[in-house]
Amino acid sequence: MNDRSTELLRLRPSLPNARVTQEMSQDEQFQNATLRPIIKFQNDLLIAAFRNYTNKHKNYFYELGLPKRLDYIEHAIQKDMKFRNSLKGIIIGQFTVEEYERYIQNSSALNKRMMNMVVERIKDQIQLFEVASLVQ
Repeated sequence: MNDRSTELLRLRPSLPNARVTQEMSQDEQFQNATLRPIIKFQNDLLIAAFRNYTNKHKNYFYELGLPKRLDYIEHAIQKDMKFRNSLKGIIIGQFTVEEYERYIQNSSALNKRMMNMVVERIKDQIQLFEVASLVQ
């Protein structure tokens, strides 16, 4: 393993609940061993990216009630391809070369898992955007 790979792996948080077993599919193993730690590590950047997205869209997000905000998050990440690709880049850029080689074997299914995880992570932290709307 090269220095880049070693350092990337060293930086990632340990997630004891993200277990990897032989009974799991390869996609699920990749999700738990690679995607979950990276998404947790990149959390602050993902939040900042979403906040920037809402600002670029005239802060319409902050005018919505909670159920509509949750829909907005999902729609922004699932339907806005430019934003979606930006989020994927934030995550894929943290892959080791070996992980990237595994990723490209089934990128479509892994992208779906990745974006679903990001949607849920941002939804779970929606209170951060409430604070942002009060501060601004």
